[in-house]
Amino acid sequence: MAAKVLFYLGTLFCVFSSCAPAYQKLHKKAVVADSHNDVLISILDGLSIATDLTGKTHSDLARFKKGGVDVQVFSVWSDERYGVGKGFAYANRQIDSLYAITGRNSDQMMMVKSPTDLAEAVRQKKLGVMMGLEGGHMIEANLAYLDNLYYRGVRYMTLTWNNSTSWATSAADETGKKGDSIQKGLTPFGRSVVNRMNTLGMMVDLSHVGEQTFWDAVAVSTKPILVSHSCAYALCPVPRNLKDDQIKAVGKSGGVVCVNFYSGFLDSAYARKKAAFISAHAAELDSLKRANVPSFEMDMYLAKKYADEVENLRAPLSLLLDHIDHIVALIGVDGVGIGSDFDGIESPPLQLDDVSQLPNLTKGLLQRGYSKKDIKKILGENFIRVFTANAQ
Repeated sequence: MAAKVLFYLGTLFCVFSSCAPAYQKLHKKAVVADSHNDVLISILDGLSIATDLTGKTHSDLARFKKGGVDVQVFSVWSDERYGVGKGFAYANRQIDSLYAITGRNSDQMMMVKSPTDLAEAVRQKKLGVMMGLEGGHMIEANLAYLDNLYYRGVRYMTLTWNNSTSWATSAADETGKKGDSIQKGLTPFGRSVVNRMNTLGMMVDLSHVGEQTFWDAVAVSTKPILVSHSCAYALCPVPRNLKDDQIKAVGKSGGVVCVNFYSGFLDSAYARKKAAFISAHAAELDSLKRANVPSFEMDMYLAKKYADEVENLRAPLSLLLDHIDHIVALIGVDGVGIGSDFDGIESPPLQLDDVSQLPNLTKGLLQRGYSKKDIKKILGENFIRVFTANAQ
């Protein structure tokens, strides 16, 4: 009987510790830092990530822990509706909400403003909470607002979202209908924004920006560049992805390209498949448009209502790994990170349903032949290095 009890206890120990699959042990040892997550908007809408939000969001505290996330950059986001007179205040409302949720869960979360803070959060086994501003329109062309957001804890700014600002053009506008009628790139004020970010120690994020804005910013910045949530154009030619020469420029700066998990940025066939899906629901979409529902919200609405159909649109995990492979081939393993865009996308890849399934990415990287050392770089060390370099 005693032998059976010992065997049973030993089996339990094996299951929960040393006999866990190699990828799970590696994932647990790694410092996992995700450079982009949009769940903050759901917090602002009244949801609490301290509760189980399965089926409502991709993220909550329990799933961050299950997914092994050590550091999460929460996106402070708004669309073009929050411009002059609204953007800065709306950004601060989101920041207030994140401070409040972090304060209420201080046993599990810790605000991170410096590399020292980050190391301390990891040491205490708390979720390191960082902030990135997604859309330069929220500084309302005011450097004092930029300074304020930095001092509140914002550690990167995406120069544009899909909408251009008065000082920088977006990828959507440079490649869209406005492309032939707008002055592309950074204005003199835009260059002063990049200079000020370098001085503050705020990472310059070039996701969402147009090609001319990209090259202007690279020319101005004296610090390593961050691309917080984009993929490789060569594999999926959409305006939000980086062309090979852009990826090489990020690498030359000492920066990092954090791959986005969105099926539409991973799979070149996604646009065709999604077009068929939209055509099937054209009448419903028309009614949403008449109600002035933003396109982003329409995507999320349809994704939840027609979950079975959307499931068939999802990219395989292998395509995400292909994008990582491509970037590594161009600039080396030091130039790649993860920027999931969870809760900002309606279609993550298969096997990455939500943040809790991040260990599957580690499993896939091992199967591709990446060393443990290199996987740790991809999962977080590269982002932390760029954060540290900008802070100096």
